[in-house]
Amino acid sequence: MARDENRQIIILGGFLSFAAVYNGLSQALSEFAGKKVWVVNTRAFDWLPCVSKVGWFLVLNKLDITVRRVFTNPRISKVTLIGHSQGGVLARLYLRPEPFMGKHFNGLEHIDHLITLGSPHLNQGGLQRGGYMSRWIERHVPGSAFSSRVRYTSVAGKFIRGNSMGSRFERFAYGVYKEICAEGEVWGDGMIPVSSALLPGSQQIIIDGVSHYSLLGEPWYGSEEVLPVWWNTED
Repeated sequence: MARDENRQIIILGGFLSFAAVYNGLSQALSEFAGKKVWVVNTRAFDWLPCVSKVGWFLVLNKLDITVRRVFTNPRISKVTLIGHSQGGVLARLYLRPEPFMGKHFNGLEHIDHLITLGSPHLNQGGLQRGGYMSRWIERHVPGSAFSSRVRYTSVAGKFIRGNSMGSRFERFAYGVYKEICAEGEVWGDGMIPVSSALLPGSQQIIIDGVSHYSLLGEPWYGSEEVLPVWWNTED
């Protein structure tokens, strides 16, 4: 596919992730979509302070640095932002025109499509599960708050159903699902319940058999055979 130099893609990874985790996804997506793909240069320890707003600010600032680098090319018109897991939740805050901790990120100037992959938008969990972040952002940037200017697509995987009496993986899923959405016997991607990942007001996509990340099982959102399902929303 011929490369489109007027539009590019940025990937913001999830909690405790580092940029190299998304190398396979970025390469496959670049070839499939015909666009340059950037990955925000986060490291695992960048996410450790994210139990507080200071931590959110640090990650958002790294995202903003990447956006500014993209737009050093005067040919770029707009960017598609892809957020995986907690990265998709924070991406909603990046769009907010009001200042956050004294800085105007105002991603609305640059982003016209936000795609979230397995992001816990609706999250009742505690600090370790990102519940405080999700609840604060939902209060201040509710749902698809800027849908008049930005397309929103939220993607959920239907990989495993939680079961407190089931296999080891089913019991694990039961525990994390229950903490996030107060119900354990529901479907999700192994980490995030389907109901939590579907952002109100967005185009919502549920993909059968897709896990949160490859360590939980293949395929995951970034697998070559899966990305055409959610990237086709760009057309």
